[in-house]
Amino acid sequence: MDYIVVGHVVSLLGTKGEIKIEVLTDFPDRFAPGNRVYIDGRPLTIEKSRPHKDRLVLKVEGINDIETASQLRGRDLEIPTNQIHDLPQGEYYRFQMLGLEVLDMQGEPVGKIEDILPTGSNDVYVVRGSRGEVLIPAIDDVVKSIDLDKNQMVIQVIDGLI
Repeated sequence: MDYIVVGHVVSLLGTKGEIKIEVLTDFPDRFAPGNRVYIDGRPLTIEKSRPHKDRLVLKVEGINDIETASQLRGRDLEIPTNQIHDLPQGEYYRFQMLGLEVLDMQGEPVGKIEDILPTGSNDVYVVRGSRGEVLIPAIDDVVKSIDLDKNQMVIQVIDGLI
């Protein structure tokens, strides 16, 4: 089963097994009581969750002391990919974009998406290939199509892009 990261355990809170997490999903309702998250494929059921400053505090079943909770520090919280929420047409998850082969309009390879940089106005895809590193803005003038089944993105090369 494949998983995607939805949170990261950054620290502990108190002595009764609560953990503080950084939320790495646009759907924080995933951390509601009764829901499950996974660490290395091991399920954890959420008993309680509450906001705390810019983080979320979770209490999970079976973790009732600081010693047990400390084993989770620095670990990623995941969900199976078959539990992801559907996105609107034309929107994609980060994990779906990473590794896509990028081709120009003539079918010539540019490289593969290795990272995505968020900026104020649009994301920028970091593409590495035979031409070295190329930064591709995620805008309609440049990105012409994305086909997840073919694992490809087709771009229109504009002046100064490559």
